[in-house]
This record gives sequence, C-alpha cells and structure tokens, in this order.
Amino acid sequence: MSEYDFTAPVVILNEPQLAENIGAVARAMANFGLSNLRLVRPRGGWPQERAWATASGATWPLERAGVFARLEGAIADLQLVLATTARPRELRLPILTPREAAAELHAAAAAGRRVGILYGGERAGLETRDIALCQGVITIPVDEKFRSLNLGQAVIVTAYEWRMAVLDRPSARFDQNQAPPAGQAALEGLYGQLEGELHASGFFHPPEKTPSMINNLRAIFTRAGLSDQEVRTLRGVITALSKGRGKVLEKLAAKKRSDP
Repeated sequence: MSEYDFTAPVVILNEPQLAENIGAVARAMANFGLSNLRLVRPRGGWPQERAWATASGATWPLERAGVFARLEGAIADLQLVLATTARPRELRLPILTPREAAAELHAAAAAGRRVGILYGGERAGLETRDIALCQGVITIPVDEKFRSLNLGQAVIVTAYEWRMAVLDRPSARFDQNQAPPAGQAALEGLYGQLEGELHASGFFHPPEKTPSMINNLRAIFTRAGLSDQEVRTLRGVITALSKGRGKVLEKLAAKKRSDP
C-alpha cells in the first residue's frame, strides 16, 4: 500500500471506545481511498487486536494510525477541519451536509490545504469545546425519529461523498464491456429486413398509417442504442420468425391441395 494521499482528508476519531468500531472505520476508509487515521485517547490503548479482525483486511489505516493524547495535537498540521455532529450547537459555524462538506474539502485540498474530518466517541459524540476547534460542522440528514449512527456508518457516509467529489463516475474498467453503438448502415439493414417482413405479413394496416408506424419502430431501436452484435442477433431472430411463417404457409397450402 502506498504512502498517504495528502490531498485526501485525515480521519480523526476523538476518544473512540470500541476497537471493533475503529476496525469498521478503517474498512470504510479503505473502501473510498482514505488512509490517514488518527486516534485521540482510544479507550483500551493502541493497538488493539479486535480492530484488525473487524477491518476485514483493510489494515493499512490501522497499521499507520497516529495516536494523540490531545485533540489539539491531532489537528495541529491541518488548515481545515470539519466536525461531525447530530446535535445543534450554539457555535456560529457553517453547517454542511456530507455532500457540501466534500465539495468544501475537495476545493481546500486542491488549493494545497491539509484537511480532516473529526468524529466523536460512540457514547456522547463531540463536546462543544472540540467542535470549537473546527472550521465547520457536518450533519448527516438522517430521519428525526432515529438519529443514531454508529461510528463506522458516519465515516462511510462522509467518505463516500468525498469519493464522489473526486471521482464521480464508475471505474473505467466497467466501460470495457460496453460495446459501441452500431453504425447507421447496420441499423438500416435491420430496419429494411424488419419492415420487409412486416409488409409481407400484412402488419402495416391501414396502408396510410404505414409511414408513422415505420417511424415509431425505428425510434424504438434508435433509443435502445444497439451494438453490432445486438443488431446481428435481432436480424437472426427476424430470419427465424420469417422461416417459421413460411413453414406455416406451406402447411396451409399443402392442406388446401389435399382437401377434396
């Protein structure tokens, strides 16, 4: 695993209580490209074996985690720190959703500032004095009937929004299976075959509606964005159906010839 990405937010956990939750945080960080984890007075000390078990292989944030005796030390080198809280405070600070916060953090990081997100402990969250050290507040818009999020959930929501601010589309490898649309010549061949068979079957009735019916059919296939392979498959289907229609007609003709 490479060294820290110093343009990405530092994740600061203030007085985390459970090693399992620290492991869950590491896993959430790894999912969305964050690696710099800092712990302020973790209960039970550090390191703790249970954190590694919960991380499910996302061990690099844990292995390089910094441990601090005071929050001030954990954020001393950062120029923008946003605190997460679910409770209104009397402090006059900007209040941001995770998406707004991600945009703010991304803009600050792009300008060369070191940034971080602060999370409180599981029991009581952050104290007002902790939030006063920060430049803004992130509030996740959860339902008022149940506002409780565990530590890993809070980190994964904000980390996801950070990732979306940096990389707002799926990985390029997902495009590898996306065949380009068929060319117009291939589509015209499909349209000509289909329309010819529909004419032969008597589908276009009454005759005066034929042009609009043809336009509607073409619009259906145009919207589909068919690939060359899909065009070939459809042409094979039309051929199979037309041969089947021919067999039915042959049977009817044979039966007519055999009738007295």
